[in-house]
Amino acid sequence: MAIPVKVPSVGESITSGVLGAWRKKPGDYVKSGDVLFEFETEKVTTEVYADTAGVIKTLVGDGTEIQVGQVVAEIDETAKAPVGAAAVAAAPTAAPKPNGEGGLDLSPAVKRLVEEHQLDASQIPGTGKDGRLIKEDILNFIEARKKAAAITPAPQPVVQPLIPKEVVSIPASAAASAPGTRTTRKKMSQLRKKIADRLVSAQRQAALLTTFNEIDMSATMTLRKKFQDRFVEKHGVKLGFMSFFVKAAVYALQQVPNINARIEGDEIVQNHFFDIGIAISTEKGLFVPVLRNADQMSLAGIEKAIIDYAKKAKAGQIALSDLEGGVFSITNGGVFGSMLSTPIVNPPQSAILGMHNIVDRPVAIDGHVEIRPIMYAALTYDHRQVDGKEAVTFLVRIKEAIETPALALLEV
Repeated sequence: MAIPVKVPSVGESITSGVLGAWRKKPGDYVKSGDVLFEFETEKVTTEVYADTAGVIKTLVGDGTEIQVGQVVAEIDETAKAPVGAAAVAAAPTAAPKPNGEGGLDLSPAVKRLVEEHQLDASQIPGTGKDGRLIKEDILNFIEARKKAAAITPAPQPVVQPLIPKEVVSIPASAAASAPGTRTTRKKMSQLRKKIADRLVSAQRQAALLTTFNEIDMSATMTLRKKFQDRFVEKHGVKLGFMSFFVKAAVYALQQVPNINARIEGDEIVQNHFFDIGIAISTEKGLFVPVLRNADQMSLAGIEKAIIDYAKKAKAGQIALSDLEGGVFSITNGGVFGSMLSTPIVNPPQSAILGMHNIVDRPVAIDGHVEIRPIMYAALTYDHRQVDGKEAVTFLVRIKEAIETPALALLEV
Protein backbone atom coordinates (compact mmCIF):
# COMPACT_ATOMS: atom_id res chain seq x y z
CA MET A 1 0.00 0.00 0.00
CA ALA A 2 1.33 3.44 -0.97
CA ILE A 3 1.30 5.91 1.92
CA PRO A 4 1.25 9.58 0.83
CA VAL A 5 3.91 11.96 2.18
CA LYS A 6 2.31 15.35 2.75
CA VAL A 7 3.84 18.75 3.42
CA PRO A 8 3.31 19.41 7.16
CA SER A 9 2.00 22.60 8.69
CA VAL A 10 4.76 24.61 10.38
CA GLY A 11 2.69 27.57 11.54
CA GLU A 12 -0.70 29.20 11.05
CA SER A 13 0.70 32.03 8.94
CA ILE A 14 2.61 29.76 6.51
CA THR A 15 0.73 28.09 3.67
CA SER A 16 3.51 27.39 1.17
CA GLY A 17 7.24 27.10 0.72
CA VAL A 18 9.93 25.43 -1.37
CA LEU A 19 11.11 21.83 -1.34
CA GLY A 20 14.73 22.67 -0.63
CA ALA A 21 16.42 19.30 -1.10
CA TRP A 22 15.49 15.64 -1.06
CA ARG A 23 17.48 13.56 1.42
CA LYS A 24 16.29 10.33 -0.18
CA LYS A 25 16.38 9.29 -3.83
CA PRO A 26 13.49 7.64 -5.70
CA GLY A 27 13.59 3.92 -5.02
CA ASP A 28 15.45 4.26 -1.70
CA TYR A 29 14.25 2.19 1.21
CA VAL A 30 13.44 4.51 4.11
CA LYS A 31 12.82 3.76 7.75
CA SER A 32 10.36 5.51 10.03
CA GLY A 33 12.06 8.62 11.38
CA ASP A 34 14.40 9.11 8.41
CA VAL A 35 14.70 12.66 7.09
CA LEU A 36 12.99 12.78 3.69
CA PHE A 37 13.38 16.40 2.59
CA GLU A 38 13.86 20.01 3.68
CA PHE A 39 10.86 22.34 3.60
CA GLU A 40 12.04 25.95 3.17
CA THR A 41 9.51 28.58 4.20
CA GLU A 42 9.67 32.33 4.39
CA LYS A 43 10.87 32.14 8.00
CA VAL A 44 12.42 28.76 8.78
CA THR A 45 13.72 25.58 7.17
CA THR A 46 12.14 22.39 8.52
CA GLU A 47 13.18 18.77 8.09
CA VAL A 48 10.32 16.43 7.22
CA TYR A 49 10.54 12.86 8.50
CA ALA A 50 9.10 9.55 7.32
CA ASP A 51 6.16 8.21 9.35
CA THR A 52 6.50 4.69 7.98
CA ALA A 53 9.05 2.38 6.40
CA GLY A 54 9.12 1.36 2.75
CA VAL A 55 10.36 2.33 -0.70
CA ILE A 56 9.91 5.99 -1.60
CA LYS A 57 8.65 7.44 -4.86
CA THR A 58 9.12 11.21 -5.19
CA LEU A 59 6.50 13.25 -7.04
CA VAL A 60 8.14 16.72 -7.15
CA GLY A 61 11.70 17.86 -7.63
CA ASP A 62 14.13 20.01 -5.65
CA GLY A 63 13.35 23.71 -5.74
CA THR A 64 9.64 23.20 -6.43
CA GLU A 65 7.17 25.52 -4.71
CA ILE A 66 4.83 23.38 -2.62
CA GLN A 67 1.70 23.95 -0.51
CA VAL A 68 1.03 22.80 3.03
CA GLY A 69 -0.90 19.52 2.78
CA GLN A 70 0.34 18.75 -0.75
CA VAL A 71 1.42 15.16 -1.48
CA VAL A 72 5.07 15.24 -2.58
CA ALA A 73 5.93 11.53 -2.38
CA GLU A 74 4.60 8.07 -1.70
CA ILE A 75 6.06 5.29 0.43
CA ASP A 76 5.26 1.71 -0.54
CA GLU A 77 4.85 -0.15 2.76
CA THR A 78 4.60 -3.52 1.02
CA ALA A 79 8.02 -3.26 -0.61
CA LYS A 80 10.60 -5.61 0.82
CA ALA A 81 13.47 -4.08 2.73
CA PRO A 82 16.95 -4.63 1.28
CA VAL A 83 19.25 -7.08 3.04
CA GLY A 84 20.32 -5.59 6.37
CA ALA A 85 17.49 -3.05 6.66
CA ALA A 86 15.04 -5.60 8.07
CA ALA A 87 17.57 -6.65 10.69
CA VAL A 88 18.02 -3.06 11.76
CA ALA A 89 14.27 -2.55 12.12
CA ALA A 90 13.85 -5.80 14.03
CA ALA A 91 16.47 -5.05 16.66
CA PRO A 92 15.67 -1.67 18.17
CA THR A 93 16.57 -2.83 21.68
CA ALA A 94 20.11 -3.87 20.76
CA ALA A 95 22.82 -2.33 22.95
CA PRO A 96 23.97 0.98 21.49
CA LYS A 97 27.39 1.03 19.85
CA PRO A 98 29.72 3.70 21.22
CA ASN A 99 30.37 5.43 17.92
CA GLY A 100 27.28 4.54 15.96
CA GLU A 101 29.00 2.03 13.64
CA GLY A 102 26.98 1.31 10.59
CA GLY A 103 24.68 4.20 11.35
CA LEU A 104 22.45 2.05 13.57
CA ASP A 105 22.43 4.50 16.46
CA LEU A 106 22.52 7.79 14.58
CA SER A 107 19.58 10.13 15.03
CA PRO A 108 18.15 11.63 11.81
CA ALA A 109 19.85 14.98 12.47
CA VAL A 110 23.23 13.36 13.17
CA LYS A 111 22.89 11.06 10.18
CA ARG A 112 22.17 14.02 7.90
CA LEU A 113 25.30 15.86 9.09
CA VAL A 114 27.42 12.74 8.65
CA GLU A 115 26.15 12.24 5.09
CA GLU A 116 26.43 15.91 4.14
CA HIS A 117 30.06 16.17 5.25
CA GLN A 118 30.99 12.61 4.18
CA LEU A 119 32.25 11.66 7.63
CA ASP A 120 33.14 8.29 9.13
CA ALA A 121 30.97 8.17 12.25
CA SER A 122 33.09 5.41 13.76
CA GLN A 123 36.05 7.81 13.96
CA ILE A 124 34.18 10.43 16.00
CA PRO A 125 33.99 10.00 19.79
CA GLY A 126 30.45 10.21 21.15
CA THR A 127 29.58 12.10 24.33
CA GLY A 128 25.92 11.09 24.56
CA LYS A 129 24.41 8.39 26.74
CA ASP A 130 26.35 5.10 26.43
CA GLY A 131 28.79 6.78 24.05
CA ARG A 132 26.10 7.67 21.52
CA LEU A 133 26.94 10.31 18.93
CA ILE A 134 25.00 13.54 19.33
CA LYS A 135 24.78 16.51 17.01
CA GLU A 136 27.24 18.59 19.05
CA ASP A 137 29.88 15.86 18.57
CA ILE A 138 29.55 16.18 14.80
CA LEU A 139 29.56 19.99 14.82
CA ASN A 140 32.62 20.07 17.09
CA PHE A 141 34.42 17.58 14.85
CA ILE A 142 33.64 19.62 11.73
CA GLU A 143 34.82 22.83 13.44
CA ALA A 144 38.05 21.17 14.55
CA ARG A 145 38.65 19.88 11.03
CA LYS A 146 38.14 23.38 9.61
CA LYS A 147 40.65 24.84 12.08
CA ALA A 148 43.18 22.15 11.22
CA ALA A 149 42.71 22.84 7.52
CA ALA A 150 43.16 26.56 8.09
CA ILE A 151 46.68 26.09 9.49
CA THR A 152 47.69 23.57 6.82
CA PRO A 153 49.37 25.24 3.82
CA ALA A 154 47.10 24.98 0.82
CA PRO A 155 48.56 23.55 -2.38
CA GLN A 156 49.42 26.09 -5.03
CA PRO A 157 46.66 26.25 -7.62
CA VAL A 158 47.40 25.23 -11.17
CA VAL A 159 46.75 28.12 -13.53
CA GLN A 160 44.25 27.10 -16.20
CA PRO A 161 43.93 28.87 -19.55
CA LEU A 162 40.75 30.83 -20.08
CA ILE A 163 38.14 29.14 -22.24
CA PRO A 164 36.78 31.32 -25.07
CA LYS A 165 33.31 32.56 -24.16
CA GLU A 166 31.72 31.20 -27.30
CA VAL A 167 32.56 27.58 -26.42
CA VAL A 168 31.67 27.73 -22.73
CA SER A 169 28.50 25.81 -21.88
CA ILE A 170 28.52 24.82 -18.23
CA PRO A 171 25.56 23.90 -16.02
CA ALA A 172 25.06 26.23 -13.05
CA SER A 173 25.55 23.35 -10.64
CA ALA A 174 29.06 22.72 -11.98
CA ALA A 175 30.07 26.32 -12.59
CA ALA A 176 31.73 26.81 -9.23
CA SER A 177 34.43 24.24 -10.01
CA ALA A 178 34.80 24.89 -13.72
CA PRO A 179 37.95 26.75 -14.89
CA GLY A 180 37.54 30.03 -16.72
CA THR A 181 34.10 30.94 -15.40
CA ARG A 182 33.58 34.43 -14.00
CA THR A 183 30.11 34.14 -12.48
CA THR A 184 27.74 31.54 -11.08
CA ARG A 185 24.00 31.65 -10.57
CA LYS A 186 21.88 30.03 -7.91
CA LYS A 187 18.27 30.49 -6.94
CA MET A 188 17.57 32.54 -3.83
CA SER A 189 16.35 30.50 -0.91
CA GLN A 190 12.85 31.14 0.38
CA LEU A 191 14.36 32.56 3.57
CA ARG A 192 16.66 34.94 1.68
CA LYS A 193 13.77 36.11 -0.51
CA LYS A 194 11.66 36.79 2.57
CA ILE A 195 14.46 38.70 4.27
CA ALA A 196 14.87 40.84 1.14
CA ASP A 197 11.13 41.51 0.93
CA ARG A 198 10.91 42.46 4.61
CA LEU A 199 13.88 44.83 4.44
CA VAL A 200 12.52 46.62 1.38
CA SER A 201 9.03 46.73 2.90
CA ALA A 202 10.36 48.16 6.17
CA GLN A 203 12.13 51.00 4.39
CA ARG A 204 9.18 51.70 2.12
CA GLN A 205 6.42 51.68 4.74
CA ALA A 206 8.11 53.14 7.82
CA ALA A 207 9.67 56.55 8.43
CA LEU A 208 13.02 55.21 9.60
CA LEU A 209 15.50 57.44 11.36
CA THR A 210 18.70 56.59 13.27
CA THR A 211 20.25 58.32 16.28
CA PHE A 212 23.69 57.58 17.72
CA ASN A 213 25.56 57.78 20.99
CA GLU A 214 28.87 56.59 22.36
CA ILE A 215 29.14 54.31 25.37
CA ASP A 216 32.10 54.02 27.73
CA MET A 217 32.38 50.27 28.29
CA SER A 218 34.87 50.56 31.17
CA ALA A 219 32.47 49.74 34.03
CA THR A 220 30.83 46.78 32.33
CA MET A 221 34.18 45.40 31.15
CA THR A 222 35.63 45.72 34.66
CA LEU A 223 32.61 43.99 36.21
CA ARG A 224 32.73 41.25 33.59
CA LYS A 225 36.46 40.66 34.06
CA LYS A 226 36.22 40.63 37.87
CA PHE A 227 33.49 37.99 38.06
CA GLN A 228 34.03 36.02 34.83
CA ASP A 229 35.71 33.00 36.45
CA ARG A 230 33.11 32.71 39.22
CA PHE A 231 30.31 33.18 36.69
CA VAL A 232 31.64 30.38 34.46
CA GLU A 233 32.22 28.10 37.44
CA LYS A 234 28.65 28.54 38.68
CA HIS A 235 26.68 28.75 35.44
CA GLY A 236 28.85 26.90 32.90
CA VAL A 237 28.74 29.75 30.36
CA LYS A 238 30.76 32.90 29.83
CA LEU A 239 29.41 36.31 30.74
CA GLY A 240 29.17 38.23 27.48
CA PHE A 241 28.19 41.78 26.62
CA MET A 242 24.86 40.88 25.04
CA SER A 243 23.24 39.96 28.35
CA PHE A 244 24.12 43.42 29.71
CA PHE A 245 22.60 45.07 26.65
CA VAL A 246 19.44 42.98 26.94
CA LYS A 247 19.08 44.15 30.54
CA ALA A 248 19.82 47.71 29.42
CA ALA A 249 17.17 47.47 26.68
CA VAL A 250 14.55 46.30 29.19
CA TYR A 251 15.53 49.15 31.52
CA ALA A 252 15.28 51.70 28.69
CA LEU A 253 11.93 50.32 27.47
CA GLN A 254 10.57 50.68 30.98
CA GLN A 255 11.78 54.29 31.07
CA VAL A 256 10.50 55.10 27.55
CA PRO A 257 7.44 52.84 27.12
CA ASN A 258 6.33 54.39 23.82
CA ILE A 259 9.14 52.51 22.07
CA ASN A 260 7.63 49.26 23.37
CA ALA A 261 4.68 49.67 21.01
CA ARG A 262 3.71 49.09 17.40
CA ILE A 263 1.42 50.55 14.76
CA GLU A 264 -1.53 48.50 13.50
CA GLY A 265 -3.59 50.39 10.94
CA ASP A 266 -4.62 53.62 12.61
CA GLU A 267 -4.02 52.30 16.13
CA ILE A 268 -0.99 52.19 18.42
CA VAL A 269 -0.69 48.92 20.33
CA GLN A 270 1.18 49.33 23.62
CA ASN A 271 3.07 46.24 24.84
CA HIS A 272 3.40 45.51 28.55
CA PHE A 273 5.86 42.64 28.19
CA PHE A 274 9.52 42.48 27.21
CA ASP A 275 10.25 39.84 24.56
CA ILE A 276 13.61 40.87 23.08
CA GLY A 277 14.80 39.61 19.67
CA ILE A 278 18.50 38.82 19.23
CA ALA A 279 19.86 38.85 15.67
CA ILE A 280 21.90 35.73 14.82
CA SER A 281 23.75 35.49 11.51
CA THR A 282 24.02 32.11 9.75
CA GLU A 283 25.07 30.90 6.32
CA LYS A 284 21.40 30.63 5.36
CA GLY A 285 20.52 34.15 6.48
CA LEU A 286 19.69 36.28 9.50
CA PHE A 287 17.45 34.88 12.24
CA VAL A 288 16.03 36.93 15.11
CA PRO A 289 14.91 34.47 17.82
CA VAL A 290 13.13 35.96 20.81
CA LEU A 291 14.01 35.92 24.51
CA ARG A 292 10.63 35.59 26.21
CA ASN A 293 10.03 37.79 29.26
CA ALA A 294 13.60 39.05 29.24
CA ASP A 295 12.80 41.29 32.20
CA GLN A 296 12.47 38.16 34.33
CA MET A 297 15.68 36.51 33.09
CA SER A 298 19.03 36.54 34.85
CA LEU A 299 22.28 37.35 33.04
CA ALA A 300 23.11 33.63 33.06
CA GLY A 301 19.67 32.74 31.72
CA ILE A 302 20.09 35.22 28.88
CA GLU A 303 23.55 33.92 27.96
CA LYS A 304 22.36 30.29 27.97
CA ALA A 305 19.31 31.10 25.87
CA ILE A 306 21.41 32.93 23.28
CA ILE A 307 23.88 30.03 23.06
CA ASP A 308 21.00 27.56 22.59
CA TYR A 309 19.49 29.71 19.84
CA ALA A 310 22.86 30.06 18.10
CA LYS A 311 23.31 26.27 18.06
CA LYS A 312 19.79 25.75 16.73
CA ALA A 313 20.29 28.38 14.04
CA LYS A 314 23.60 26.86 12.94
CA ALA A 315 22.01 23.41 12.73
CA GLY A 316 18.96 24.75 10.86
CA GLN A 317 16.59 23.87 13.70
CA ILE A 318 15.13 27.28 14.52
CA ALA A 319 11.36 26.87 14.88
CA LEU A 320 8.75 29.38 13.78
CA SER A 321 7.68 29.81 17.40
CA ASP A 322 11.23 30.91 18.27
CA LEU A 323 10.92 33.92 15.95
CA GLU A 324 7.45 35.24 16.72
CA GLY A 325 6.29 37.98 19.05
CA GLY A 326 9.34 40.17 19.72
CA VAL A 327 8.76 43.79 20.80
CA PHE A 328 12.31 45.09 20.30
CA SER A 329 15.48 43.76 18.63
CA ILE A 330 19.23 43.99 19.21
CA THR A 331 21.87 43.33 16.56
CA ASN A 332 25.63 43.21 17.15
CA GLY A 333 27.66 44.12 14.10
CA GLY A 334 30.66 44.56 16.37
CA VAL A 335 31.41 40.84 16.27
CA PHE A 336 32.27 41.34 12.59
CA GLY A 337 34.29 44.51 13.22
CA SER A 338 31.62 47.10 12.40
CA MET A 339 32.35 50.58 13.73
CA LEU A 340 28.98 52.12 12.88
CA SER A 341 25.80 51.14 11.06
CA THR A 342 22.11 51.99 10.71
CA PRO A 343 20.18 48.78 11.42
CA ILE A 344 16.73 48.31 9.89
CA VAL A 345 13.68 47.93 12.12
CA ASN A 346 12.14 44.46 12.25
CA PRO A 347 8.39 45.07 11.53
CA PRO A 348 6.03 45.48 13.28
CA GLN A 349 8.46 46.59 15.98
CA SER A 350 9.17 50.31 16.37
CA ALA A 351 12.91 50.27 17.01
CA ILE A 352 16.14 48.26 16.91
CA LEU A 353 19.43 48.74 18.78
CA GLY A 354 22.72 48.32 16.94
CA MET A 355 25.88 47.39 18.89
CA HIS A 356 29.34 47.87 17.35
CA ASN A 357 32.96 47.06 18.05
CA ILE A 358 34.76 48.38 21.11
CA VAL A 359 37.77 50.58 20.36
CA ASP A 360 40.13 52.43 22.71
CA ARG A 361 39.56 56.13 22.06
CA PRO A 362 40.74 59.36 23.71
CA VAL A 363 37.93 61.02 25.69
CA ALA A 364 37.72 63.99 28.02
CA ILE A 365 37.16 62.96 31.66
CA ASP A 366 36.95 65.76 34.25
CA GLY A 367 39.05 68.03 32.08
CA HIS A 368 41.69 65.39 31.31
CA VAL A 369 42.18 63.21 28.25
CA GLU A 370 41.97 59.51 28.99
CA ILE A 371 41.92 56.41 26.83
CA ARG A 372 38.65 54.52 27.30
CA PRO A 373 37.03 51.51 25.55
CA ILE A 374 34.25 53.13 23.54
CA MET A 375 31.37 51.58 21.62
CA TYR A 376 29.21 53.52 19.19
CA ALA A 377 25.56 52.51 19.60
CA ALA A 378 22.77 53.19 17.10
CA LEU A 379 19.01 53.24 17.53
CA THR A 380 16.91 53.06 14.38
CA TYR A 381 13.25 53.86 15.00
CA ASP A 382 9.97 54.41 13.20
CA HIS A 383 9.42 58.16 13.35
CA ARG A 384 5.68 57.65 12.77
CA GLN A 385 5.48 56.11 16.24
CA VAL A 386 8.50 57.46 18.10
CA ASP A 387 9.47 61.11 18.47
CA GLY A 388 13.08 62.23 18.30
CA LYS A 389 13.14 63.19 21.98
CA GLU A 390 11.99 59.70 22.97
CA ALA A 391 14.57 58.02 20.74
CA VAL A 392 17.42 60.14 22.11
CA THR A 393 16.23 59.58 25.69
CA PHE A 394 16.02 55.84 25.10
CA LEU A 395 19.60 55.68 23.82
CA VAL A 396 20.79 57.80 26.75
CA ARG A 397 19.14 55.28 29.11
CA ILE A 398 21.00 52.48 27.31
CA LYS A 399 24.22 54.43 27.79
CA GLU A 400 23.47 54.95 31.50
CA ALA A 401 22.67 51.28 32.07
CA ILE A 402 25.94 50.11 30.48
CA GLU A 403 28.15 52.78 32.02
CA THR A 404 26.52 52.19 35.43
CA PRO A 405 25.39 48.52 35.34
CA ALA A 406 23.77 48.72 38.77
CA LEU A 407 21.00 50.92 37.34
CA ALA A 408 19.61 48.15 35.13
CA LEU A 409 20.44 45.28 37.45
CA LEU A 410 18.80 46.97 40.44
CA GLU A 411 15.97 48.37 38.25
CA VAL A 412 16.26 51.88 39.71
